[in-house]
Amino acid sequence: MLHSAHDAYLESRVLSADPVELVVMLYQAAIGAVQEARRHLADGKIAERSKAISRACDIVLELQSALDKERGGEIAARLGALYAYMLRRLLEANLQQADAPLGEVLGLLSTVAEGWAGIRKPAAPQAPASTPWTYAVGEEPAAAYAGESCRSISLTF
Repeated sequence: MLHSAHDAYLESRVLSADPVELVVMLYQAAIGAVQEARRHLADGKIAERSKAISRACDIVLELQSALDKERGGEIAARLGALYAYMLRRLLEANLQQADAPLGEVLGLLSTVAEGWAGIRKPAAPQAPASTPWTYAVGEEPAAAYAGESCRSISLTF
């Protein structure tokens, strides 16, 4: 039952997500798969490690196949090359049963994921609350209290 509830939630997220959010979700899943592979490697669980690496490869392949090389131009080409490099490193990690390639791929995925997460539309900025330290735009902070000494400015907390 737990899996079906999780699957339903995930399906709902995917169906309501915009394209950037879908890419971010793929990165999160790839990062999770690589982290899982590292845990299984440390625990000596060969089959589980291999399965987690395969899942990470599948996700990176999905990211690679989703690239629009015509509209994406140089960025798409560079991402494509990065994805190919990550796939080679994941395969090396699996064949050599080595953690270093997994760590490298994890770092690359995390860095690129941060960039994609930054593309998301930011929330509307909120006006700052008025405080004794606010001053008009263009006004120098010292001008806000012109003519007042330090002793005459009351600070309340």
